[in-house]
Amino acid sequence: MFIGWDWATDTHDVTVMDATGKRIDRWELAHTEEGFAGTLARLRKHGAPADLPVAIETTRGLAVDRLLAAGHPIVPVHPNAFHAMRARWGASKAKTDAGDSMKLADYLRTDGHLLPRLEPTEQATLDLQALTRQRADHVEARIASVNQLAALLDAHWPGGKAVFGKLDSDIAMAFLEKCPTPASAAKLTAGRLETWCKRRGYSGRQPGSVLIERMRSAPKAASRLSDTVVAQLVRTQTALVQGIRATIRALDKAIAEAVETHPYAPLLATMPRIGTVSLGQVIGEIGPILERAQTCEQLIAEAGVVPVTRASGKSRTVAFRFATNRRARVALTVFADNSRHGSDWAAKIYNDARDRKKRHPHAVRILARAWLRVMWACWRDGTCYDPATHQANNKINTAAEEPLAA
Repeated sequence: MFIGWDWATDTHDVTVMDATGKRIDRWELAHTEEGFAGTLARLRKHGAPADLPVAIETTRGLAVDRLLAAGHPIVPVHPNAFHAMRARWGASKAKTDAGDSMKLADYLRTDGHLLPRLEPTEQATLDLQALTRQRADHVEARIASVNQLAALLDAHWPGGKAVFGKLDSDIAMAFLEKCPTPASAAKLTAGRLETWCKRRGYSGRQPGSVLIERMRSAPKAASRLSDTVVAQLVRTQTALVQGIRATIRALDKAIAEAVETHPYAPLLATMPRIGTVSLGQVIGEIGPILERAQTCEQLIAEAGVVPVTRASGKSRTVAFRFATNRRARVALTVFADNSRHGSDWAAKIYNDARDRKKRHPHAVRILARAWLRVMWACWRDGTCYDPATHQANNKINTAAEEPLAA
């Protein structure tokens, strides 16, 4: 039996098909506990969950989690790939939920042996992935909120933005809480500002005279809003920035604790310039690929640091790989870019690529491929990365990209 599951936010459609292509069962379920429980029970009437693979156009979500927990093999189908296959069922552009679930079941029946199945990720890796992804989302939110604060100050209080070098620093946040408008800072002197900074633990090493000059040399605002409203706007936006910074610090602590107990951490923790957060991101994003990859080349391709070759007849093009796990590629390339500042071996790979006229992002991806081979060797052998051994084995010779010993 083959199951096609057309998912949505409110309702889902399920089709059960046998090996001959005959539709055995089909129903619609609501996105409720009653709907999921009834569907899982109804599927069990058609066989054991392990013998009922499910094709669905996603790799995550409540439906996928419930099906995996029930024991069903999950075959994720990329929406673009599924769309390209629609012509086999007719030229009509008509689209219905019932039709899609039937087509997914039929696609699984005919091509399922070519499609990879979704393997459950190690629990510790899944937890770390969730933490690092939420941190990345909060970092984006912090950047957006700081930019909004900067725009607000540019319009109504340019001097408040100019006093300290980093707008979202603790000292800048405290200053804007104390002086949210030009009028509230009108009576400040260099001495008073310097004394206040010392009480706040200011570490910028700039005297009060420099700080006050920055504030006074900034353009004067000509805001048509009242001081009360400007103060409310600035303090509200400052509170938002501080709240996001607090959540990032909490996530940093949780990530550090998760990394400390993760079984993969000792394998990679000694790699050059890999901090706790970066290590957590690499384990969280590359770990699941390591767990299911059959070869090192599969690992490199799924991580998105190898280009795509298209050859047909006399034409051959090598292009950037767009369809990939972008979070994994970002986590890996950030680490690779940092590593070249702490490893002569990594620096040589990067510099050689630059000498071959590769742009910086391309050179970093070339270095990332080399690091993935190191990670694969560590994973395969179960040995921790040893910088001294790695340096000796490779002798700073990276002319050929062969699998590297850990």
